[in-house]
Amino acid sequence: MKATAQLISLASLASLVSAGAYSRTENIVGSGFYNSFNFEAISDPTQGRVNYVDRATAQAQNLTFASGNTFILRADSKTVISDSSSTGRNSVRIRSNNAYTTHAAVFDIGHMPQGCGTWPALWETNEATWPAGGEVDIIEGVNDQGANQITLHTSPGCSMPAARTQTGTSLQLDCNTQVNGNAGCGVNAGVATSYGPSFNANGGGWYAIERTSSFINVWFWPRNAGNVPADVRSGGTSVNTANWGTPTANFPNTQCNFPQFFSGNNIIINLTFCGQWAGAVYGNSGCPSTCNNYVDQNPSAFTNAYFEFNSINVYQ
Repeated sequence: MKATAQLISLASLASLVSAGAYSRTENIVGSGFYNSFNFEAISDPTQGRVNYVDRATAQAQNLTFASGNTFILRADSKTVISDSSSTGRNSVRIRSNNAYTTHAAVFDIGHMPQGCGTWPALWETNEATWPAGGEVDIIEGVNDQGANQITLHTSPGCSMPAARTQTGTSLQLDCNTQVNGNAGCGVNAGVATSYGPSFNANGGGWYAIERTSSFINVWFWPRNAGNVPADVRSGGTSVNTANWGTPTANFPNTQCNFPQFFSGNNIIINLTFCGQWAGAVYGNSGCPSTCNNYVDQNPSAFTNAYFEFNSINVYQ
C-alpha cells in the first residue's frame, strides 16, 4: 500500500507539472494575421458608433497592414461622420479561424487603441452560441479610464469565489450575463500600465491566457518588467505556465463547471466606440461633448486608436 501510494503521489506530481507544459501550434506574426483571422463586417452587437469593414476595405483604407513583424489594426482617423449616419466610424473586427479549448496563448502587444469614446477589446468567445459557449475578456476598457478589466461572461450558474490567488482585485462574482447589465465576473488588473495611454507610453507588454477544464488564468507583464518569463519574452516553441508566477486574474472551477459553460472559443480583436459601455459611462469620463458627437466630429482624435501586435503565439 505504501509503495502504491508513493507511485500515485509521483504520478499526481507528474500530472501537475506537465499540466503547465504546452507546445506551440500557431505563430502569428505580421502578414500571417491575414491567414489566421477573418474580417467580420457585421453590425456591432454592443450598439457602438462603429462601422466594421471587410478585409478589402480595411486594406484599401490602410486600417490594417503588416510591416515586417508587426500587424496594425486601427480605426479611420480622417473622416468626419454625419450625425445622420446609421453606423459610425470605420473600424475593424477580426476573428481567428481556429477555436480553442485547453490552450495557452501569449499576446505581444506594442500599442492598444486610446482616446475618448474608444472601447478596444481582445477576447475569446463562441459567437454562434453566446453566451452558452462562454466569453473571456483578456483586454477591455473604455475612454482611457483605469486599469485593464479581465472578465468572464457565461450563462446562468457560473460564479467565482471571493478569495482566490491573483494579483488583481475581484469585482462582481456572478458571471451570468443576465446580472447587472452583463457586467460579468471581472478582475481589475490594478496596474496603470495594463491599459490605455499608460500601457502605450510604457511600450506595451505581454498578455497571456491559460485555459483548462479546471481554471482560466490571465497574466499581464509590462514591457519593462523584470519578472517576464523567458518563454513569454522569447515567444519560443514551448511554454511552461507553472513558471509564470501568480496570475493577474484567476478563475477557478470551484463554482463553475468550465466544460459545461465554455466550448471552443475563437480569438476576437476589435475596436468599437461608445455603445453599451463606453457610451454609457462617457459622461463620467472627463471627455468632452457627448460620445457619439465626439466620435463623429473629431477624426484626428483617433490617430492613436490602433492595436500594434508583435505576435500571437498559441500553445496546446
